Amino acid sequence: MRQLVLAVHGSTVPEAGAVTERLARGVRRLTGAPVVVGHLGHRAPSLPAVLDGRPGAVVVPLLLGDGYHRTVDVPAVAREFGCVVTPGLCGEEAVAPALRDRLRAAERAAGGPADAVVVAGAGSSRPGGNDGTLDAAERLGRLLSVPVSVAYCSAASPTPAEAVARARGEGFRRVAVAAHLLAPGRFTRALEGLPEAYAVSAPLADHPRLARLVADRYRAAPHGPAAVPLRVA
Repeated sequence: MRQLVLAVHGSTVPEAGAVTERLARGVRRLTGAPVVVGHLGHRAPSLPAVLDGRPGAVVVPLLLGDGYHRTVDVPAVAREFGCVVTPGLCGEEAVAPALRDRLRAAERAAGGPADAVVVAGAGSSRPGGNDGTLDAAERLGRLLSVPVSVAYCSAASPTPAEAVARARGEGFRRVAVAAHLLAPGRFTRALEGLPEAYAVSAPLADHPRLARLVADRYRAAPHGPAAVPLRVA
């Protein structure tokens, strides 16, 4: 059985490792495959260190957008070690229901439903790098009965603070932030510190829907090194 490697961004926040490990356990239960985690920065082990000695492993980029890491960085490392890379999580239908579930939990903790929602992604300056957040916001909007807008924690605008302020300026008072992020880190901490946000949802990585999505990526992966399309057909 081929090994499954989760390529994750990495974070210095201790809780990030625990969230990723819960995802890894869920994927192991679903696939029976050996699952290990390789980090793109901030934590060890690094993705190259994990792939060294694991030729033929399936690398699933645990990334919600098609920015630099997904389109350039991860495929280059995988080719070096003879591994195959699957598409990331950008544009997947399963992400929006997971986002909704996290949002509902945050609303319950705050005392009731929001009257507007800002979907906050990490942000990217690369062409198409923000498509994952835009797609998730559009899909989430179909699941909710309140206005949904987007914001980015870096590299693009508006910022979450600007988007929340804009919604409040339009008369909405319970403006919740749906974190289109995978694990705790500096972006989630910044969102939690927004003074005007009514509620902020938890990151997504350990949601069961994402474990099933990663398992599906693994099962569908071709054998042998392969280039990955920029978009999922």
